[in-house]
Amino acid sequence: MTIDTLFELNNFSYSVLILVVVVILKAFVTRLVSHEPLRFFHFYCRQLSNKVNKPENSQQQKKIAGLIAILVTLLPLTIILWLFEDFVAVTELWHALLLYLALGSFGLKSVTKQIAQDLVANQSYQAKQVLSPLTLRDTDKLSPIGISKAAIEVQLLKTLQQGYVVACLYLLFGPLTALCYRLLLEMHYCWNVKLAKYEAFGGAAKALVEIIQWLPVRLFSLLLLMLSLGKNFLLFWRLSKPYFFQLNNNFALQLFALVLEIKLGGVAMYNQHKLRRISFNDLAKQPQVTDIIHANKEIKLVIYLSFIMLISLAIISGVVRPT
Repeated sequence: MTIDTLFELNNFSYSVLILVVVVILKAFVTRLVSHEPLRFFHFYCRQLSNKVNKPENSQQQKKIAGLIAILVTLLPLTIILWLFEDFVAVTELWHALLLYLALGSFGLKSVTKQIAQDLVANQSYQAKQVLSPLTLRDTDKLSPIGISKAAIEVQLLKTLQQGYVVACLYLLFGPLTALCYRLLLEMHYCWNVKLAKYEAFGGAAKALVEIIQWLPVRLFSLLLLMLSLGKNFLLFWRLSKPYFFQLNNNFALQLFALVLEIKLGGVAMYNQHKLRRISFNDLAKQPQVTDIIHANKEIKLVIYLSFIMLISLAIISGVVRPT
């Protein structure tokens, strides 16, 4: 009896295999050189908003302009990429390329580790400089506690948005959907409603991103909750349940704060404007430098568990009973 008679790679198994290979490849490339393939798209979004997001327009006009900007950008790109697939000889390589572009950088761990090292060495200014490109908030007046909190939130949200959600969309709907979501996410980053000038213009991008992220974020959060079995599982679920059906990442942030036993959220400054956000696990201690490393370990545990489950499902679905 040969391997071919025992296993047969179906569509799901192929998708999981491509995902694993691309993740390993991107992790390896990221260690060699820091790069962001969608940097030029980010620049395009900035220029587009400068042209169509006119300050003199009404709020309603800005909302409509934001929606139209998404449509005129994504629809042509989607159609071109979809049609181009017919000319590709090896479909798997094309899918792998689209997935590679859709996934975010895997250098987040090393960046947050550098932030922790700078804080330990009392180099707060250097830590702020490293943190600043990762977050929209103003970092120049952050205390070491604020830097630690921001670094922890960035780890979680960027891992979810640029990695976990992308992988879920790829497995469910294919690489083109995953890439279109990532482009939409870049629009959301550029036109973030936390900045006053994008409050109306970026509303459509924000709403679409939150709808798309809802299910993958819940899957990640429930796996994070599963890791607390035997500890405070029921307590964590009871405290987080009110956020479950909200169209945002509050459910994940609340659970993460509970698991790490720290405060997250709260007041933050965006372009010199104070924004009062929800405070999560408000009775816990403020985050410390060590919690940055602890946060990374918790995120990796969920990712490893997800891959183990995926690979197991791929193997089970690929088993062919011999006749």
